[in-house]
Amino acid sequence: MATTVKARPEGDMSWKEVGELGLRYGRIPAALLLVEAFYWFLTLPSDTLAPIQVTEAWIWNELTNLIYGEGSAVISHHNGWLTRIDLQHPSFPGPFNTVGLYVSDECAGVHEMIFLSMLVMMTDGVPQRQKIRTIIVMCGLVYILNILRLLVFYPIAVNDCVDLQGQQACLNSMWEYHQRVYEWGFLVVLVLMWLVWFIRIGGPERTLDATKNDSSPWRFERRRQWGRQHWLVLGIAGLMFLLAMNSIYSDEEALAARDTMELCEYASLLSAQCSQAQQRWDDAIGYAWSLSALGLAFMVGTSVIVARPNEDGTWPSESRNTPEVEESVPVVKGHHTKTEGSWRKGQAKEEE
Repeated sequence: MATTVKARPEGDMSWKEVGELGLRYGRIPAALLLVEAFYWFLTLPSDTLAPIQVTEAWIWNELTNLIYGEGSAVISHHNGWLTRIDLQHPSFPGPFNTVGLYVSDECAGVHEMIFLSMLVMMTDGVPQRQKIRTIIVMCGLVYILNILRLLVFYPIAVNDCVDLQGQQACLNSMWEYHQRVYEWGFLVVLVLMWLVWFIRIGGPERTLDATKNDSSPWRFERRRQWGRQHWLVLGIAGLMFLLAMNSIYSDEEALAARDTMELCEYASLLSAQCSQAQQRWDDAIGYAWSLSALGLAFMVGTSVIVARPNEDGTWPSESRNTPEVEESVPVVKGHHTKTEGSWRKGQAKEEE
């Protein structure tokens, strides 16, 4: 009796395929959490990304003066770096009619670039070259959007301060705008950018195919062959860990700042000396975390390699683990081997 097999409607997925997709996409939030932790450790000091912060502050200052008129903004120093922008207008509050804004590491946009790059790199079924091109384009867009975000501060402040001239409350709208963008505005934009790109390249179908056949031109594997240069990098990483510990437990200035800070907290003192001690101790902790994060990055970067498939499609790790098939060795007859037939016939068989 013939049996009929019902064809599955096109586009429908089985529960097994749904589970495979869930496991694939589950790696993305895990990787994002690790990157977030690494970025937080790296940027604890206020000047970790100082060159990028200075560049962005300079562009912000020049464009503000170009768009809103010469003298609208002045660039000045903050913690020794040219990362402070003083927006100027006669309606701004204060004796000098200025609003000082500091370009921090979060304002540099690097956080958003790393977040978006990880989303792209963790997307399955997309060629690596296409991912790299996408990351370059998207990071450029993020940088431009970040500059545009900074340029909006001036008109928002001017618009409210003209009505509430000289009052500190006229800056509330500007701070609220900054808070909204900082907390969830940029996150929504980044996810939408990735989602549009993901759907446009046929991401769901690509990811489903990737669960069945890994056609990536490379992947990460554990290093199995170690050379002198690799041990040297591990030594540098270990030195970074030692320097991190020294900045907390052996640096005299840091220890003195910690004692002063504890005294200020115990006596509930508020003074310039207490503020400087707090800043010095925070920097010591921050540099310790930054050196530790860099040391960890060196260790991981040395222990992991980029592997490419062999000509037969197998991966180096798989070929090493595959047991070699021993060639069959012909059995040599000895004196204990029983010969068949007569002596001459057995001798003739051995000579054949």
